Amino acid sequence: MAKSKKSSKKSSKSTSKAEKVVKDEAVKTEKVEKAEKTEKVEKVEKTEKVEKKEKGFFGKFFEKKCDPNENILTIFKSKKIYAALVGEIVGTMIVALLILTMGANQPVWNLFVILVATVAVYSFSGANLNPVITAGMMATRRMSAIRGVLYLLAQMVGAWFALLIIGAFINAGGTESELPKMAEVAEGAFWITTMLEFLGATIIGFAFARALQYKRSVFTFAMVVASGVFTATVVCLFISYYYMEASGNFTLNPAISLMSQILPTGGENVGEVLGKVMLALLTYVIFPMIGGIIGFYVADAAATLNDEDVKLVK
Repeated sequence: MAKSKKSSKKSSKSTSKAEKVVKDEAVKTEKVEKAEKTEKVEKVEKTEKVEKKEKGFFGKFFEKKCDPNENILTIFKSKKIYAALVGEIVGTMIVALLILTMGANQPVWNLFVILVATVAVYSFSGANLNPVITAGMMATRRMSAIRGVLYLLAQMVGAWFALLIIGAFINAGGTESELPKMAEVAEGAFWITTMLEFLGATIIGFAFARALQYKRSVFTFAMVVASGVFTATVVCLFISYYYMEASGNFTLNPAISLMSQILPTGGENVGEVLGKVMLALLTYVIFPMIGGIIGFYVADAAATLNDEDVKLVK
């Protein structure tokens, strides 16, 4: 009996030693793997730094920041694009409902609505919700051309849905209210109105580009975006009130502007109508989108000079 107990003790000791050896080997392999991973990461970082130095300022500034493999043949293979388009439609509709009912001259309401809409749909599409933003994303190569076109169409659909909802409530209420309409541009005030839209869009584009640096925190990202829209609205509101004697001459969102009856429907002849249409498109669509692009470029230039990584990881 004593011999059997001793043998059992010896066997248990040998097994425990074997287990320790196995654990030690596992720990060693883990340490080796971690060391190899860190070495790989350091090598990648070094190569990236070398590539950035070789590219120079303009190389870094104009490099492609979106998925290089995304094109018209591949984009529809992923279900995420459909979720993204739904997000853009719903988010733009929420924003358009506010602006089409209360006007763009409500900075506090704009702040909260943009904040809610951005947080709600960011995980789907990145929450552009404005052609000004999408134009800036495309121009700075953060977004492929096909995705940008789809986003623009989705934003138009979202603004149109908002207009349909408002029209349905007006008809159901039986009131004499009219659909939302932009205040007509006063004679001789074309350029000041155009520059107003341009300035506001530039502020929004700059704020959105900077917000992308905080994209890992959705709330922080949304707060920066909403604050940018708030600032642009306040600036445009004061300029339009004090220098234009009007407070409803801007929306800072081309999709919503097109739903606000900015396009004229009458004139003495076809040429006059086309001229008015072109002027309206310049004021409320083309120049705001150029402003958004410039805002993105200014933000990217500052980030590049500050050696920040401006790639969009989404």
